[in-house]
Amino acid sequence: MKTKFLSILAAAALVLTGCSSDDNNNNNGGETTTPASENLSGNLTQNRTLDADTEYKLTGALIVRDGVTLTIPAGTTIKAIAGGTGVYILVERGGKIIADGDAENPITFTSDAATPQAGDWGGIIINGRAPISRQLGAASEAATEINNAILFGGDNASDNSGIMDHVYIDYTGARIDDEAEHNGLTLNGVGNGTTLSNIVIRYGNDDAIEFFGGTVNASNLLVINCTDDMFDFSQGYSGTISNAYGIREASYTAVTVDPRGVEADGNLDGNSPTDINQSNFTINGITIVNNAAGAIVEGQPTATMQDVFKIRRGAKATITNAYVKFNTNATGADLIDLKDGKGDADNTTSITFTRDMGNGLGDAAIKNTTLGGATITENGSNTGADKGVFAWTNYAF
Repeated sequence: MKTKFLSILAAAALVLTGCSSDDNNNNNGGETTTPASENLSGNLTQNRTLDADTEYKLTGALIVRDGVTLTIPAGTTIKAIAGGTGVYILVERGGKIIADGDAENPITFTSDAATPQAGDWGGIIINGRAPISRQLGAASEAATEINNAILFGGDNASDNSGIMDHVYIDYTGARIDDEAEHNGLTLNGVGNGTTLSNIVIRYGNDDAIEFFGGTVNASNLLVINCTDDMFDFSQGYSGTISNAYGIREASYTAVTVDPRGVEADGNLDGNSPTDINQSNFTINGITIVNNAAGAIVEGQPTATMQDVFKIRRGAKATITNAYVKFNTNATGADLIDLKDGKGDADNTTSITFTRDMGNGLGDAAIKNTTLGGATITENGSNTGADKGVFAWTNYAF
């Protein structure tokens, strides 16, 4: 998780340009049909349902305005042009995205590049009206990372921003620099009336999924090869994550200096230690796997994961059934780090985990908090996330 930045919204009007080839051509009694195609960008000001049989291209920022619902049927694919920070989907407070796929017909958001790469486009941002951390007496709202005129947060814990189920989000996380970026899926003050389940985020160029406050729950999350944090929590997030699996494959290359499995701040970047509603979240069943070899810098190996679990700056985490495995040398990685210069984790944090003792994890550090510390329990019985629920992806774990 990094600090905020600004970018300029794309076109002021929604562009939904339909085009197709000539009429169907008959050839010796046969018929050939070219699928319709449409471009998407700008402001969506009326409810819209897409068509799974249409090829969609995201050509700029698509903003789903307050009071408007974008419905994306099962089996739909949206391909974003490789436009970096200027190409993304953002749902405003009061708007909804209904991306309700299924195991046989998932919904795919990806890059249209001939050779897609991490960071081709800016991912999906959802804003809600649920609480965030704040100063006593201050409004429970904040500006989004991508535009300070678009706010998120509020006082409705059960706010509903829609559905995302059986969804792929690929090649996202457009970066400006180490302090400014888009993530794969960014959840800003999203309420627990929203459904998030069976979501796969692959090949992202920053955090895979980040929660800025809010109360939304999420289940069955699979993260593959993001270059920074797999699961990031900040600014007062207070929901529950069930069954999360993060993996770095052998081909993974670190980009940021501090990639983590889980990173959590109680407030935004530790800059408001006296905030109320600091992050207090639960993870039930999580697996973190690192198969990537660290780079050699000045003759010394560097870790491809700075910390497996980094809880800090007033955040309280309750993590059960965690399993960690490294198939390469874990030199330099902390298994659990609850200490930070801007404030340690809340002392009621609790983590129960099992680690594979090979490849350096046997010596990986556990840095507990001061003032009595948190509850850290290691045993050999945790199995982590259930991989079976991801069978629909055909991913070879």
